[in-house]
Amino acid sequence: MAEAIRGFWVASATPLTVDGQVDNAQLARHALQLFGKGVDGVVLFGTTGEGTSFNVAERVATVEALLKAGVAAPRIGIGGGFPAVSDAIALTRGVLSLGINHVLYLPPYFDRSVTPEGIEDAFAAIIDGVAEDRLRAYLYHIPQVSGVAIPPPVAASLRKRYGKIVAGLKDSSGDFRQFQTFRAAAPELAITVGNEADIARAVAAGGAGTICGMANVVPDLVKGMLRGADIEARMQAAIDVVIKTPSFLPTLKAILAAQTGDAGWLRVRPPLRPLSDGTAFKLKLDELTSPAIA
Repeated sequence: MAEAIRGFWVASATPLTVDGQVDNAQLARHALQLFGKGVDGVVLFGTTGEGTSFNVAERVATVEALLKAGVAAPRIGIGGGFPAVSDAIALTRGVLSLGINHVLYLPPYFDRSVTPEGIEDAFAAIIDGVAEDRLRAYLYHIPQVSGVAIPPPVAASLRKRYGKIVAGLKDSSGDFRQFQTFRAAAPELAITVGNEADIARAVAAGGAGTICGMANVVPDLVKGMLRGADIEARMQAAIDVVIKTPSFLPTLKAILAAQTGDAGWLRVRPPLRPLSDGTAFKLKLDELTSPAIA
C-alpha cells in the first residue's frame, strides 16, 4: 500500500506542443532528468503545472503517457483540484485505475464565502465518491492563489474521519506559522511545504519534505535545503528571480527553455502570455547555484 509523499518532490511545469497540447515526451524526459538529480517524485498539474487549465481527460492521458515512458507510478502525484466535485472524483478514479495513488485536492474555490463545514463537506464528498482505500489524498493549502484557505481543524477532522486515506497536506501559504499551526492541529498528516525558503526549518519541525516549483530550475538548491545546508539566503534570492516578475509561470518556463535550449518550454495556455526569452533569468540563477552546494 502506498505511503504518504515524503522527501523531495517537484511540482512539475507542463511543456506544450505547438498546438497547445501536453508534450508528453518532453514531460517524461523532464521527470526522468529530475530523478537523476535526486528527486523522489513529480506532481503533475498543480499550480506550477497550470493545472486548472487542463481537464480530466487530458490529465489522465498524460499519466498514461508517462507510465509508458518509464516513469514509475509510485513517483507520480497529480493535482485533482476542480470546482466540481464530480470532476475530482472522475480524475481520481481514472488515475487510481493506472496505479497512481497520490492526488492533491484544492478546497472548493470561486465562492469565497464558503464555511469550514462546507470545505470539509467538499473534501468528504470526493473521498466518499471515490470510495477506494488505495487513495492517498493531500489537502492543498494555497489561499493566496485559490482564494480559499483550509482551516486546520478541517484538516484534523478529515484525518480523524478517514485515517491514512487523508495522507497529508501541502502548505504553500509561504507563512511558516501556518505550517506550525497545521502540524499542531494534525500531527499525523505528512505536511510538505511549497515555499522553498521554509524547507529546512519545516523538516526540522517534523515536516515531510517539499513539493515545490523552484526544483524545476534549481534542484540542487532545493536538495541542499532538505539536507539543512546554510543556503536559505541563496534560495530566497533564487525565488525572487522568478517571483518578482509580472508572471511567475511564464518566467519559470522561459528559464527552462534557456536551460535546456528547447524553445517549446516557452509555451503556456491562455490566459497566460509567454515570454520571448529567459536567458537573463537563467544567468542570475547560475550565479546563485555557483559554487555548487556541498
